[in-house]
Amino acid sequence: MQLSMKCSIAVHCLIFIHEAKGIARVTSPLLAESTGCNPVIIRNVISSLKKAGIITVARGTGGAELCMDPSEITLFMIYNALEPKGLSSLIGIHPCSERACPVAQNIQSVLAVPYQKIEHSIRNTMESITLKSMIQDFHCKTGKS
Repeated sequence: MQLSMKCSIAVHCLIFIHEAKGIARVTSPLLAESTGCNPVIIRNVISSLKKAGIITVARGTGGAELCMDPSEITLFMIYNALEPKGLSSLIGIHPCSERACPVAQNIQSVLAVPYQKIEHSIRNTMESITLKSMIQDFHCKTGKS
């Protein structure tokens, strides 16, 4: 069970966008250099964040900016922008209900409620983490106030 690396790339980009405000025009080549990712991956991540209304990107000249205050942007919003069905497929159930075995015939219904609880718990945790808190943590680690 692993969250897509696109989420960490997106958080990296969003913190970079926040920190560069008023200092530099944030473009996909600049973000690619910072993240070490291919610019195509960065453009896909930026596109998803833009579609979700988390950032804006100036036409022509480029330059990404946050659309909301970092305190309003949650880790779940970021993750969901990149992986809209990701949380529901985070834990899978193998297909076996057609087998003659009674365990195989019932395992999906046995696991449905526990897996929903896990999904709900993960979502609640991700919704409690804001971009602002991650920026504050970044500042603590870099000694920036």
